[in-house]
Amino acid sequence: MAELAAIGVGPHDRWQKPLTPGEIVRLGRAPRQGLKVPWDMLISREHAELTWTNGSLQVKCLDTARNPIYYNDEPVREFSIRAGGAFRIGETRFVVSEAVEPAEQSAGVEMLEERAFGRNDLKAIRFGDASRQLDLTARLPDLIANSRTDEDFAMGLASLLLEALPRVEVAAVVYYADLSHIDSGNPTMMRWDSRKEIADRFQPSRKMISSALSQGKSLLQIWTVGGSFNAKYTRFSNLDWAICTPISNDACRGWCLYLSGVSSEGISADDLKSDLKFVEMMAQFIGSIRQVRQLEKMHANMSQFFSANVLETLTAESANVLLKPRESDITVIFCDVRGFSKMTEKSNTDLFFLLGRVIEALSVMTRGIVKYDGIIADFQGDAALGFWGWPVSLVDGPIPACQAALAIQSWFSEASLTPGHPLTDFRVGIGIAHGRAIAGRIGSDEQAKIGVFGPPVNLGSRLEGLTKQLRVPILIDESTAEYVRSSMPATEGRCRRLGRLRPYGMDTTLMVSELLPPIEQNPDVTGEQIAEFEAGVDALIAGNWTKATEILNRLPESDGPRQFLLNYMIQQGNQPPENWDGVIPLSQK
Repeated sequence: MAELAAIGVGPHDRWQKPLTPGEIVRLGRAPRQGLKVPWDMLISREHAELTWTNGSLQVKCLDTARNPIYYNDEPVREFSIRAGGAFRIGETRFVVSEAVEPAEQSAGVEMLEERAFGRNDLKAIRFGDASRQLDLTARLPDLIANSRTDEDFAMGLASLLLEALPRVEVAAVVYYADLSHIDSGNPTMMRWDSRKEIADRFQPSRKMISSALSQGKSLLQIWTVGGSFNAKYTRFSNLDWAICTPISNDACRGWCLYLSGVSSEGISADDLKSDLKFVEMMAQFIGSIRQVRQLEKMHANMSQFFSANVLETLTAESANVLLKPRESDITVIFCDVRGFSKMTEKSNTDLFFLLGRVIEALSVMTRGIVKYDGIIADFQGDAALGFWGWPVSLVDGPIPACQAALAIQSWFSEASLTPGHPLTDFRVGIGIAHGRAIAGRIGSDEQAKIGVFGPPVNLGSRLEGLTKQLRVPILIDESTAEYVRSSMPATEGRCRRLGRLRPYGMDTTLMVSELLPPIEQNPDVTGEQIAEFEAGVDALIAGNWTKATEILNRLPESDGPRQFLLNYMIQQGNQPPENWDGVIPLSQK
């Protein structure tokens, strides 16, 4: 594997990248894709094309490049360079190297001492220069906060370690994403710094790194090479000892600090313990700070979708464990804006204004769901999907979902009465269903979403759609209705059975109920009217349509479910169909 190292003027202006055989790579200050050298303004945005083939690197200067490429101190447009050669653009030097597979115990190398140290082993050891090292440690939080990428942080950390430990000649921060292939693969990331400018590639011991990471302990090795340096061991001239310390933290899994230096005569592991203690402390400090940063980032991202109570649970245990998908009792809520299509037609010349109104509607839905500790799973245009029961198990069943639905409906109703409000003319339809489902985090580390799957999801969507036909704001399934009747005070919410329905395209029969606010907020529907309506529903189901019609006709004409049931009976000639089973089949969604 060939590699290209870039070495700029500043201590952090450097990187080391692999070159894939046959692949054409763009080199520049900010190429769309390729190798970036952002620190050198004398390099054009896209300056050169590089191709590693047949053991040499082909370099071609692009016509758009403002400055020449210097090879052997001569400006050239196109040339070929083998491993060990170098060229320059602006103030940055580029060195080509070909990786040499390490032979950890090759001929001529004699291991003088190898020790593993846990944290307790170093408690009694004094720091070598406590005051100076403490000052340097205090710079870590700013280094982490100001680093744009892990690569930036690693480069700054390597330089800081050199500054803190005078005996160290080379300091590296190494990261392996796949710990099972350390012995055979290159690091996912490695940034290093040295006291002297070098032209070759620093190559730490993979076996030492693998052992340190697998044991979770610091390793210290001292070796001799028969009077001369063996480049296959740790590939950097005259180095004969090394320290490797893993950063044992979930936020830094696969990270380690690797330091190497030149032994003074008769040096032993005891002589290096103070340096090792400082490196151990740095590793613990880095892991803790990055863990806090990771949690802060997770908290900021998830606060849009999780309530404060749920977030406290996520930070109390391992988020990765809690966020894994699992089956549990789940309550699902679907919220959809009514009147959106008409608004789109009216606002086709001012779509940004319409977008602002939709965002306001979605914000109201989100606020209601999160207020009652629900999770936002998805947005679909002008609709929102939320759920309860994961990662925190349900205590009150679907009651929090009902409270959220009533709050959302109340906010929409208040907004519709306020002149000039963004939600004027908007109404909302809400469906709630409860049952067994799977919920959890789905996706990769880079891109993931919270998802929920199972019968309640489809049922909640169907109920939301039925609110249009029944002309009510909120519909709930039978399981949810049972909870409302048994556990929800009438001062918070009420429900009434609307009938047994078979949604279009489904074989399942649903007992559908309407969720109503307390009578103080909706005096048009009294307790007596609810009881009378349900008596009419019972008569309809039993096939006594004459009695059902008589009862329903006593209720207010503006009542949507009343009109729905009366219209259905009229369509059937006010006589139950043959083989009537009490279920109204729907002909459309």
